[in-house]
Amino acid sequence: MKTSFNAKYVVFPVVALMMVYVIFHNERFVVEPNNPAWQHYEPFKWWLLPHAIAGLPVMLLPPLLFSERLRRRFTKLHRLGGRLYVMGALILAPLGAYIQYVEERQGFPRSFTVLGVIDAVMLMGTTLMAFVFAYKRKLTQHRQWMIRSYAVALVFLEVCFILGVTGWEKLGVEIVQAVIWSCMAMSLLLADLAIHWPELRAALATPAKSTAPAKREVPHGAVEPA
Repeated sequence: MKTSFNAKYVVFPVVALMMVYVIFHNERFVVEPNNPAWQHYEPFKWWLLPHAIAGLPVMLLPPLLFSERLRRRFTKLHRLGGRLYVMGALILAPLGAYIQYVEERQGFPRSFTVLGVIDAVMLMGTTLMAFVFAYKRKLTQHRQWMIRSYAVALVFLEVCFILGVTGWEKLGVEIVQAVIWSCMAMSLLLADLAIHWPELRAALATPAKSTAPAKREVPHGAVEPA
């Protein structure tokens, strides 16, 4: 029996793996009051709470929101989850940029703030586009922009995961910035690849049509015009 590949069965387990790693590797200090990391977060620790709360629906709801079965069966819950995602993204993004700005006082370069602002603009922009299309009942476009929004939202997890697994987080500011810029740039490319994967797969599976003109048959005994 021929089965079709569904990207969700690969993407969401990978996201779950990254999330578990980042919680253990980067966010473990939250449950450790004496962790030295708190000295770094002290100037903006009260901004971290709303930032983290807003990030929960953005990270946890998409696997449910992208389920066609759940959307059709629980339409009202889907809409509620979508609104929570939108509100979370619109709070999470500017707070993240502001926290990065505050970190300049601790010696972080201005370039990190620029990265934070660009990432916030990308997340808010893609999320608002998804919301507008949902409001206008343009569901195909809504789904496409939601995929882009989620891809941008995952940049944080991807950066922490890549830097942690490779050990590049210890190699200095330049490599950290390179990884952040790379994840931000690749997010929309990978999102559009996921959006257009069915068309791409169909195009690759369809044999190319010959562009050579068909040869006209000439009746026996007839003279073909020059």
